[in-house]
Parts: sequence; C-alpha cells; structure tokens
Amino acid sequence: MRNILLSMTMLLLMVPATAQNWATSLKSTDVVPGMYMLEGADGFGGGNMTMLIGDKVFLIDDGILPTGALLIELAEKKAQRPIDFVINTHVHGDHVGGNSALADDGTLLIAHDNIRKRLLDDPAEAGGPSGLPTITFSDAMTFHINGHEAYVFHVEAAHTDGDAVIHFRDINVIHAGDVHFNYLFPFIDIDRGGSVAGYLAAQRLVIEMSDEDTIIIPGHGSLASKADLQIALDMLVDAEARVKKLVDAGMSQDEVLAENPLADYHEQWNWSFITTEVMTMTLYRSLTDG
Repeated sequence: MRNILLSMTMLLLMVPATAQNWATSLKSTDVVPGMYMLEGADGFGGGNMTMLIGDKVFLIDDGILPTGALLIELAEKKAQRPIDFVINTHVHGDHVGGNSALADDGTLLIAHDNIRKRLLDDPAEAGGPSGLPTITFSDAMTFHINGHEAYVFHVEAAHTDGDAVIHFRDINVIHAGDVHFNYLFPFIDIDRGGSVAGYLAAQRLVIEMSDEDTIIIPGHGSLASKADLQIALDMLVDAEARVKKLVDAGMSQDEVLAENPLADYHEQWNWSFITTEVMTMTLYRSLTDG
C-alpha cells in the first residue's frame, strides 16, 4: 500500500513532465479587490495559488517548477514589481515547484519547519537548493501587509506534517491549501506525516473559523464556501465509517475494495489522481496502520 501511495505522489509530480502538459499561462479569478486565485489556464500549473497585490506582492504557493516564471511575469504585469513573499502551504512539488525561480528573483520563501526539513532531504521538488524556505515557523505567524492581516498557522498531521492555513481575518478569506479539495477526494499523504484524523481536525478548525460569507480557497478545485467544506468533511467522516465497518468485520484490503464501500461517492468525488479505489485504500491503511 505504501508503495502505491508513493507511486501516486510521484505520478502527480510527473504529470507535467512534457511541455504539452504544462500551463503556459495562468487563469486569474478575483477573490476580493487586489486578491486573485491563480491556476493553470491551458494545462497543469500546480495547485491553486493566491496573489495579494498592493504595496507588496504576497503569494501563497507557486505551483510546479515552470509556473515560477509565469508568476514573476504576472506580478510584473499586475503590480509592476516583483513578488516579495511566498508562503508554502505544504511540501508537494505542485505547490513549491516555483520556489527556486522566485528565490532567484529575490522573493523571500516562508514555510513551516517541517517543509524545510523535508526539502533539505530532497530539494528537487522546490526546484533545487535555492528553493529551500529561508524563514520558517513552528506554530503561527502574522503578516500585516497591504492593509490586511494574514494569520498563518500550522495544522498538525493533516494533509502532511507541514501544512499551513492562511486566514485573512479582515476580509474573511481563508486559503486552506490541500486541507480542502473542493468536490474531489482528498489526498492524505500518510508517508509524509498526514493522517485522516488530523485532516478531519484541520477541516473542522477551518469551519469553526468561517461563517456563511467566508471565501475558502482550496488547494484544488473552484472557490469554496463554508458549506462546501462542510460537505467535504461530512463525506470523509461517512467514508471512513463505511470502511471501518468492513475493517471491524475482519475484511482484508482486497475484500474491502471488492465491497466498494464508497460507490455512492464515485460520481461526484472520483478524479484522476485520487480515485474511489485509492481513497478506499487510504482509509483502510489509516484504520489498520498497514
């Protein structure tokens, strides 16, 4: 099972390995004035990114390696200045791949301690050694930037062991990173310190911080609301319960997969990376410590 998840992780990072799969431009979605959600417009650019423009340019995540250059160009076009800061929400190469390009352009890289530790072992995901975060935090930090307050905090053992969520308190926007996949089965990277229990706890925390008007920027998928995140939480709670019932009955992983306990969720939540089968295996592994 571990080898399967590792292979799936590498698959995601290798999807844009040929030029025709890379995004050559970025799609920009207005969140609030001066803030944009960015994603690949004509190909894979990585996970969702957020750019806040004002006296400074503040960026959350920077996609895959080729996306770094696109972000530099976009900041110059929209703000006529370079990107000052980037926060990495976690260690995966579809969220930190542009680090090296941004650092070489003078951007300060900021991340949780565990992201730097993991990138020290393998800096390739961040584009090489220059992509290592230069400022790290253990629990939380706050940016007072462009007239806004961005509270950056760590959620433990969720998607990975280094996840950060960013709450723009004054404008009621939360960038959740891969703590939320909007109407997609989530990737919970157990091999990099993630856990189903921690993932659910992180989602509950974001919901507690939200109200009906909160805009939630997910790591993947379209802009979301508190209601969308609640639906995702309810789905995962129920999915875990369905698999647990079969595990408690003594079924093996193959037997659980044959029962297809998540069939009711397949049409809405299945996608190319985390299929219904992979989600079932993740839950089985989590429940059995396999």
